[in-house]
Amino acid sequence: MGRIQVGVIGRPHGVRGLVHVTSHTTDPADLVAYGPLSDAAGQVFLLRWKTGGVAEVSHILNGAAVKVADRTAAEKLTNTRLFIDRSALPPAEDDEYYLTDLIGLSAVDLNGDVVGTVTIVHDYGAGASLEIERTGAAPVILPFTRACVPSVDIAANQVVVVLPEEIVVPPQAEDAAA
Repeated sequence: MGRIQVGVIGRPHGVRGLVHVTSHTTDPADLVAYGPLSDAAGQVFLLRWKTGGVAEVSHILNGAAVKVADRTAAEKLTNTRLFIDRSALPPAEDDEYYLTDLIGLSAVDLNGDVVGTVTIVHDYGAGASLEIERTGAAPVILPFTRACVPSVDIAANQVVVVLPEEIVVPPQAEDAAA
C-alpha cells in the first residue's frame, strides 16, 4: 500500500550533528523500533534517541551507517520527512484502522447516496479531519468525529458522513440530466 510518514527531522541540536525529531507514532520512542527509515527520495536513515525528542542520525550508504557528525550536516536534514513501508505496521485491531486506510474510501450520506471520495486525512494534533473531494463542487472538510462520520467500513470501501446543513450536495450528473 506504499509508504507511511512516521516522523520528521527538525532543527539541529547543538554542534555535534544531533537533531530534534517529531515522531508520529503513538509512543515517540517506537519510531526507532521500525529500524531504518527513508526519506521521500529513498535515502535511508537510522535514528538513535538521545534525550527528549533529540536523536543521533546516521545515513545508510553502501550498507554502512555514516553518522551525521556536525551541525552543518544536521541543518541539511531539517524538515526531512521519515517513512516506513506500510507493511511494517502491525495489523489494526478489530474495529480499528490506520488513518491512511481512509484515503480513497467512498463517502456516502445516511441514505447511501455518494457524497464523494476521501482524498486527504488532515491531523494537526487537535483531532483528525477528512477532506472529501466532490464531483461538481468544492471539496469539504469534516471533523473525524462520530457525529460527522458515524460509520467506517474498510471492507466495504466506504465511510458514512453527515454533512452540516450549510453544505449543499450538488445533484449527480445523471440526476441533473433527467
